[in-house]
Amino acid sequence: MDHKIWAVIPAAGSGSRFSKTELKQYQQIQGRTVLEHTVARLNQLPLAGYVLAIGAQDDVAKTLTFSHPEKAHFCPGGAERVNSVLNALSYLEAFAAAEDWVFVHDAARPCVTQDCLQRLVNTAIQDNCSAILAIPVRDTLKYVTQDNAIAKTVSRDHLWQAQTPQISRLGILKHAIEKALQDGMTITDEASALEYVGEQVKVVQGRSDNIKITYADDLELARLILVSQQAV
Repeated sequence: MDHKIWAVIPAAGSGSRFSKTELKQYQQIQGRTVLEHTVARLNQLPLAGYVLAIGAQDDVAKTLTFSHPEKAHFCPGGAERVNSVLNALSYLEAFAAAEDWVFVHDAARPCVTQDCLQRLVNTAIQDNCSAILAIPVRDTLKYVTQDNAIAKTVSRDHLWQAQTPQISRLGILKHAIEKALQDGMTITDEASALEYVGEQVKVVQGRSDNIKITYADDLELARLILVSQQAV
């Protein structure tokens, strides 16, 4: 492989939809935190290293038992997810090459499979482009007005639900995020910044069990998924 692969994990969010007081990435599943599970999944690939962007008041992350701890780096998070990602990319820039590949993955997605990760990397390298995991939208979609009335049914054709990881070259992604932020764009994921600056982003079909823990009841679902994946 010509260039190294790094991972960035923004983990500075408040997780207010999960709990006002507890951070979702530090909830326990099978005796390990969600974040430890997530890092272990990413380390199924031969990463050069991974950067955790954590909050200023976070006194937990550095005490955890991560896989390949010698590859772990920490940097300050930002006000929003996109700011945390940019901070981590700026941190990486000090010792990684602009042409290196960077995964950005949600801290609270502990169920991503090695097969999905490998197919994402393969697509990025073979097609020399950015890529994301995503799944086709399955359900009927409704456009709803402010008073909860259905205005119309939206066609599912060509609609995909974005997941993470999302992979790009370090220099390209950093430039895209900086440009989008400078222009006041709303950046909901890395692909949206790349799209804004005209970079091609390919979709790699992921799996529906690559869930993001957002609400408290997602924790039990994640536990069941991890158990079922281990049984295969």
